[in-house]
Amino acid sequence: MIRDKIREYGADFLLFMVALAWGSTFFIVQEAVDKTPVYIFLFYRFLFAFFLMTLISYKKLKQINLETIKAGCVLGIFMFLGFAFQTFGLTLTLSSTVAFLTGLNVIIVPFLLYFIFKIKASIYSLFGALIAAAGLYFLTYGGALGFGAGEIYAFVCAIMFAFHIVFTDRYSKRYDVLLLVCVELFVVAFFSYFASIIFDGGVMLKSVDAAFVQAIVITVIFATVFAFGVQTAMQRYTTPAKTAIIFTMEPVSAGVFGYFFANEILSTSQLFGAFLILFGMISAELGTYFRDKRRKKCG
Repeated sequence: MIRDKIREYGADFLLFMVALAWGSTFFIVQEAVDKTPVYIFLFYRFLFAFFLMTLISYKKLKQINLETIKAGCVLGIFMFLGFAFQTFGLTLTLSSTVAFLTGLNVIIVPFLLYFIFKIKASIYSLFGALIAAAGLYFLTYGGALGFGAGEIYAFVCAIMFAFHIVFTDRYSKRYDVLLLVCVELFVVAFFSYFASIIFDGGVMLKSVDAAFVQAIVITVIFATVFAFGVQTAMQRYTTPAKTAIIFTMEPVSAGVFGYFFANEILSTSQLFGAFLILFGMISAELGTYFRDKRRKKCG
């Protein structure tokens, strides 16, 4: 029991590091996509990440089977659709609106768990999710929400990312993690290739500057191979609801890194939102801890 809890808290900490990795690369990617179309950037990011993950897992490639490929394809499709709908949303509404609505996957995950797999999230996770969602509102938006096409696309993006978290939890316990991530990264690169042809006119780069190279290297290593590898491996030891709450730390870390490295300003409202997200995450963790402690006493 103690070993299981230590493993769970270790998994939660590593998932927290994933959220930090995503947040820390936000302003780097933003600078790169100012000059490079989004789908072209996604294609090269996930293509090189696939090559790197293949090198890491080359000894296991002989073990890959059809079931692992199917599972990886499901995860890759959900991940690509999340990025695609997020991109569509950004073209039609404010980035702050998209950030807030995307983050609402923290609320969607418990409902998907119940309706698909009949798994109920703990009351502590639900409470933490609601607090984190309120924090997202203050951190990323703080205004009145509209209901246009951009908002709809952003909300569908949140649903896709929620599906990704839920099915990562299911598949990571059944299939080899490295092979699963390999297939997932390939699928995202594959669909990004066709999206870049349709929306960006192809995948050829007009120019390659230092910002693009830096963004590719950092996102491939930290925000893709490390992040998705750790997420897939660690979700075996924690719950999807807690994973979604922890991932709300991504915009918090993006704000912190933007403040220190990109001269961005954090308002009082944003600081309050960051506090609520942190409070929501800690509430879910402590609630689970004290619940298990009570059960151990009663048992």
